[in-house]
Amino acid sequence: MAIAQGFVYAEEWAVKLQEALDEPNRFKDICRVEYTNIKVLNNPYLTDPTITSLSRGTPYTYDAWNETNETLTVDQAYRAATFIDRANLAQSTFFRQMEAAERQGVLLNKEIEKGVYGDHANWTNFGAGDITGGAVADTATITVSASNIDDIVRHIERVIVVANGQDVLERNGGFITWRPSDFQELRGFMMANGFNAADEALKGGGRQGVNYMGFTHYSSNSLVANHGFAGVKQLMAVGVLRDTYGQVVLIDDPNLHSGVGIVSRVDYGVKTFTKPKPVLLDLNLA
Repeated sequence: MAIAQGFVYAEEWAVKLQEALDEPNRFKDICRVEYTNIKVLNNPYLTDPTITSLSRGTPYTYDAWNETNETLTVDQAYRAATFIDRANLAQSTFFRQMEAAERQGVLLNKEIEKGVYGDHANWTNFGAGDITGGAVADTATITVSASNIDDIVRHIERVIVVANGQDVLERNGGFITWRPSDFQELRGFMMANGFNAADEALKGGGRQGVNYMGFTHYSSNSLVANHGFAGVKQLMAVGVLRDTYGQVVLIDDPNLHSGVGIVSRVDYGVKTFTKPKPVLLDLNLA
């Protein structure tokens, strides 16, 4: 007599996990993400020559050719592990089983985003003095309000342009990631100013990725306390280990427990390289 058997196929779980990992994420829009199986990514840059005046008939000197290498190491690993008792597995619906894998994907992506924001000490400071056009790289905190949020946005653009970032800003686009409370101030400002902006804010509410004043605006709960992030898109580097990202491992009866273990992981690294640092801004917020 045949014994009835039930299987949960890994392919089904992996697809569900990959769907969650592929959902739009802020870090995928604002960072340059490279999926690779290489641990150390090299990013060399050249020191520019000095431009000097030249007198006819006089000798000149050569500048040294200097190449500096910087690296991004993909060595941060995080896992999500869930155990489902076999009886619970039998009595639950397939959709609820898939929810476990989907939720793991969401949480792993949030971990990468937290890692991006955690690198804020390597960005260029932007503080209260910067929104008056005076200080540069100020660490004094800004109290965000509906009356000054437009000044903040304008001076973020000014700092980027002064740092010779105009071309790359026009090519890649700019972004600002606010705390939720600051994002609501922006929303209020949009509602109060200009017919088109007010109409868009009233219709769209506080949705993510709203384009306003030349920047794409987001809000995030993953920011480090008292910090926001602004700058030019696709310049901060994120490396993700390709062969572990979006994969799920099913373990039958792990540690002699009757059930199924669902394990997924992400391996990544983040890096703010020297050249783009002037146009990646650490917003110091009160």
